[in-house]
Amino acid sequence: MPPLSILSSPTPSAASSRLSDGSRHSDSHSVAFSRNRSIPDFEIERLPKQSNGGSKRPAARRMQSDYGAENSLRVSISRVIAAKARPFTASGHIPLDPSALVLFFRSKGGITHSLDFPIDVDYDTPPALDVLVAACRPHTTAGINVYPDRASDSLFYPPNLPLTATLEIANHPILEAVRNSLFPNLPIGHYLVAVRDRLEVVLNGCRMPAQPRTLRNDGRVATVCVSLPVHFCGGALVVRNADGIEERFFGVGGKPDEVEWTAFLAECEYEVETVTQGCRMSISFAVHLKTYGPTADPLITPSERFLDLLSPVLSLSRGRKVAFYLTQDYNVNPAESLAESLVPRLKGSDSLLYHALKAYKLAPELHWAAGGYIWPIDRTVECGNDTNDSPTSAAGIMSFASALPFNSPSRRSVPMRPMSYYGDPEEDEAELMRIQTDIIRQRVEESGAVLLSEAEIFVLSDWAPGPVSKGKVYFVSNGELEKLIVNVLLVTYVP
Repeated sequence: MPPLSILSSPTPSAASSRLSDGSRHSDSHSVAFSRNRSIPDFEIERLPKQSNGGSKRPAARRMQSDYGAENSLRVSISRVIAAKARPFTASGHIPLDPSALVLFFRSKGGITHSLDFPIDVDYDTPPALDVLVAACRPHTTAGINVYPDRASDSLFYPPNLPLTATLEIANHPILEAVRNSLFPNLPIGHYLVAVRDRLEVVLNGCRMPAQPRTLRNDGRVATVCVSLPVHFCGGALVVRNADGIEERFFGVGGKPDEVEWTAFLAECEYEVETVTQGCRMSISFAVHLKTYGPTADPLITPSERFLDLLSPVLSLSRGRKVAFYLTQDYNVNPAESLAESLVPRLKGSDSLLYHALKAYKLAPELHWAAGGYIWPIDRTVECGNDTNDSPTSAAGIMSFASALPFNSPSRRSVPMRPMSYYGDPEEDEAELMRIQTDIIRQRVEESGAVLLSEAEIFVLSDWAPGPVSKGKVYFVSNGELEKLIVNVLLVTYVP
């Protein structure tokens, strides 16, 4: 599809011009210092001013220190841009009342315990915490299956023992923040879900060895670590990506009024530095990417009543291609997107109807439609624009029919009635409108659209027309900007 507009570069001129930073540029003078071209400048051409015969003030030379400072600035800017272009971590805080946070677990003896927060082991150690630590197992390092020294390494709660907490990250917009930060280009219809992974404990004087990504091969796309309100000092979380770049999160030390969370991509490895005071406790969650919607694993199922209402419609339409108009607004430009791209965005009555047709094992498709024409599933809507010699321009509309070849489809479909100064102005205006409509029809046909009757598609509608989805395609006709209203048809064949 050709672009909607083509922007050409400004034509060089012999006249002097002023750049956006205030410096002058001329074809006959070379610039002593080239500016950063990472962002194109606006070039404004102005008329040359009359010279009064006076000499120009010589440009001041830059000091060598200016070049060094600007070079350092550019290096720093490059590092910032590179870091923000590919973030691999995200962190934040959850305002939370620690008294509402309770951890329930079952020991090896089968007894259920509860652990209340906040906790400060230097002031008082709850008995349930000692039971929890006794039930934990040491972390393993990469390539080593034996347990390391329990006195110097971190611990995790065994996954085979029941563990639950009143903290659910689904009750907080953590996954939305993770999606916006680490997965900004996630397509519509794809969602992030979190599954509790394990509880990790790092006691005073202990550290967590590096946990490589090979130990987390459950198909996750990211990991979220939530620090519980247990007071500690030290124990910074170190996250390292595949390129060896590190991010350090020192945390808030288990402040009772907030809970800290840190997310990082699945390709990263992480470790915890030595805890110098207290105890560091955290719960990790595995973040998985799921696809819901009409194309896979739909979230909704039409009711039996709706399916019963649709059944006679399909029974009476056997052997035909039928279509329904969509009724919701989706704010999509039909000239830039395919109608089928709306499938993951279907909502309301449109989603209900689509799922109902899928329930009957049919294959519904979405097509653009306008003026009795329908576009193929793989085509966008194109109307074209007028040029100086266009038939619909003010100069060429009168000579359109005579300029076309005799065997041209447009000449056969656009007969023109001679117009005169003595004719009825209203009839002449109607004739011009008819000509413009026929030219639009010609453009629509050239873009690949066909008549609904030729496609043998029967549109199912109510006695009284209701609201339908509308898209707008802008084009230039007769020197004016106009827009073609385009609808969306849900088409399916009923065997």
